[in-house]
Amino acid sequence: MELLLTNDDGIDAAGLHALERAMARLGTVYTVAPQIEQSSKGHGFSLHAPVRVEPKGERRWAVTGTPADCAYVALHGILPVRPHAVISGVNHGSNLGGDVFYSGTVAAAMEATFQGFPALAVSLHRTGDTPYTNFDAAAELAATLIERLISEDLPGRTCLNLNVPDLPATEIRGIRIAAQGWRHYEASVDVRTDPRGKAYYWLGGAHSSFEDLPDTDGPLVERGWATLTPLHADLTRYDLLPGLRRWLE
Repeated sequence: MELLLTNDDGIDAAGLHALERAMARLGTVYTVAPQIEQSSKGHGFSLHAPVRVEPKGERRWAVTGTPADCAYVALHGILPVRPHAVISGVNHGSNLGGDVFYSGTVAAAMEATFQGFPALAVSLHRTGDTPYTNFDAAAELAATLIERLISEDLPGRTCLNLNVPDLPATEIRGIRIAAQGWRHYEASVDVRTDPRGKAYYWLGGAHSSFEDLPDTDGPLVERGWATLTPLHADLTRYDLLPGLRRWLE
């Protein structure tokens, strides 16, 4: 089995190293990841600027672009083989609810599905500001899902989003199939002044809560479950199409 690994935290991230260790027992691992951290870059794609690729050891490369760039250039310009699956992570932080629209981790997995490959995004959820300690548990859980992912015929442009609580493997309650919920963050725009007297802005506040929706990803992860959510690239609200068509009548 050949597997492509990527992430958005960068080629030297601890979560990526854990994923490399876990996936190595399944077959040949290729790693193509951002040269520097690219968190919260969403599905940005470098159409108007070149990306550079630097070898970082055996079957490892660092890319100057985004996570989506990494998946694309790996699949079409670097790997000597067609991988059986693409795994993105283990992300330093969960990707729950609306996080998936911002997440570079999810974007790399989704880009792989655009190119016709089965893909899994893996993220580690912590509470508060404590250091991450259980990347290996999340990576091993991802490894148990890969063979099933490859054998299943998922619909096109669909990736699986795995979120794992930052707990030892023995304390994780299991895996639950979960719908995408919604996550609330504190609104924050912090205005600061640089050494030359010009203002700059630091965006984004801390997590505040998950909406209490039954069987959705955030509340389940907070209760100690790992969650697996199928994500699809089609954002159409089909139930609104008839009403909107009537606007034009």
